Amino acid sequence: MRTTLTTLSLLALLGTAPAMAQTTVTGTPADKDAASSAKSDGQKAVTRPNTDKADVNAPASTGAVTNAKLEEGANSFTEGQTRKRLEDAGFKEIKDLKKDDKGIWRGTAMLEGKSVGVGVDFKGNVATQ
Repeated sequence: MRTTLTTLSLLALLGTAPAMAQTTVTGTPADKDAASSAKSDGQKAVTRPNTDKADVNAPASTGAVTNAKLEEGANSFTEGQTRKRLEDAGFKEIKDLKKDDKGIWRGTAMLEGKSVGVGVDFKGNVATQ
C-alpha cells in the first residue's frame, strides 16, 4: 500500500511539472501598439512565429516583414513550406531559396516591384534582408 501511494504521489508531481515552467521575457513585439512581454509578464511559447501578418497588397507598409528579426536554429521547414510562407507574406517571384549554415532559408523575391533579399527562420518568421 505504501509503495502504491508513493508511486501515485510521484506521478502526480511529475504531471504538474509542465505547469510550473517559467515564462521568458522576449522583448519588444513587432506590433508597435502591443505591450512588450516584459509588461505582460512574459510569454509562455518562446518559439512561436511572428504572428504579425503582412498586408498582401502592400506588405512593406505594415513593417511585419521589414522589421522582423530572424533567429538562428535547427530549421525543419522544407523549401516548399518556406516558399508558401513567403507567398503568404506577399512576396512574388521567389528565387534561389537555400538554407544557410545557421538554419535560415534565404533567397530573393519581388516586393512591391523591387527585388529584395528574403529570409525565413526556424520559427517561421519572414523578413527582408
